[in-house]
Amino acid sequence: MSIESTNPATGETIDTYEADSDTWDDHLENATAAFEEWRTVPIETRQQLLAAAGDVLRDGSEEYAELMTAEMGKPIDQARSEVEKCAWVCDYYAEHAAEFLGDEVVAGEPNARTVVAHQPLGPILAIMPWNFPFWQVFRFAAPNLVAGNVGLLKHASNVPGCARAIEDVFREAGFPENVFSTLLIGSDEIDAVIEDDRIAGVTLTGSDGAGRAVAETAGSELKKTVLELGGSDPFVVLEDAPMDETVETAVQARLLNSGQSCIAAKRFIVVEDVYDEFIDRFVEEMDAQVVGDPMAEETDIGPQAREDLADQLHEQVQETVDQGGEVRLGGEPMDREGAFYPPTVLTDVPEDAPADSEELFGPVATVFRVPDEDAAIEKANDTRFGLGASVWTEDLDRGERVAREFESGLAFVNELVKSDPRLPFGGVKDSGYGRELAREGIREFVNTKTIWVQRDAGEETDLVE
Repeated sequence: MSIESTNPATGETIDTYEADSDTWDDHLENATAAFEEWRTVPIETRQQLLAAAGDVLRDGSEEYAELMTAEMGKPIDQARSEVEKCAWVCDYYAEHAAEFLGDEVVAGEPNARTVVAHQPLGPILAIMPWNFPFWQVFRFAAPNLVAGNVGLLKHASNVPGCARAIEDVFREAGFPENVFSTLLIGSDEIDAVIEDDRIAGVTLTGSDGAGRAVAETAGSELKKTVLELGGSDPFVVLEDAPMDETVETAVQARLLNSGQSCIAAKRFIVVEDVYDEFIDRFVEEMDAQVVGDPMAEETDIGPQAREDLADQLHEQVQETVDQGGEVRLGGEPMDREGAFYPPTVLTDVPEDAPADSEELFGPVATVFRVPDEDAAIEKANDTRFGLGASVWTEDLDRGERVAREFESGLAFVNELVKSDPRLPFGGVKDSGYGRELAREGIREFVNTKTIWVQRDAGEETDLVE
């Protein structure tokens, strides 16, 4: 069996890779053996190797960016930024891992020393998507490898070149063989890998359907999971929003990565007083974006990652229109080679239409008119998803109050929703559970162990060392 990577801008085959269908058991065996050695390596050494991985990324930035753009169509300037962000997360955990995982001495009984330790679990399976083919992997790999776990990557089948390249980054940085390895397998083989006793935990970024399937299998084996799933993020515009900045950021928030982001703003909820101004300016700015060759510096929107994804997006748009939604911009497939879809704006979308209730993974924005702040909050929370949300207002106290009302894992005031290595990242409701990044992320796949050392009565202990 082989796996092909295809350029979504041209439909041409980039490369063909031999699948690991007959050898994944060997990968698990090798990863298990590597873990027994890797877990004993001092964390300071692991931090040095992770810092070296950041250097490798920066040294090969253009090569990695072009690979991402070729395999999934990301505009080249955004691909370069993605590589830099991966290097940043390596730097971050190279600096802070020992602090986050150090023993915590807790005052307990007078004649006992009580310590909370954080120890690695073993081989962790990461099931990752194509939309941020480097970043999604590194935000898993950086904390987990430096924590002493080993990683097995099952990447999306349309980015096998990225999967292999990431494996090479760690090898070039000096990580021991099999501490991080790629499994080029199909989705039909995932359950067998999860069920294998050698897998200690599973993390997935993807759709809520995929998350449910993985959680069911892992749950039956009593294995820890972290799930970062879809989103239908609200972008709330109040009557005192700074309109120039709001419109400019609204376009960026919807079209980042050609609209293919879980934390992209998808539902624009605008209060009545400024609705007409916002929609007119928003449509004008969306229409001004350049759709084209993702390798060209001037391109704002590249192709969708696959032809079938562009077709699925159009079906959602068409069904929304059939149910009464109005197309203010776009709404029809582009007459050109490649999986391109134009920037699209929908209004007057009825409740439960796809553009209201589903995640639209592409450059399609849905704009809702609401009477006031209370209605905006209600509409923002009227979704089964709960990943990110933002609110726009000149009154920062008001903005923070509204942000606290959002049913989401991330809430931003006067800023687009984004991930940051210093802050925990994840969702609630159908957007998943668990957290990546920051202190919380590095502690998801460790054994938080209580160690109690009882001493003889009268023997002094140092409980604050």
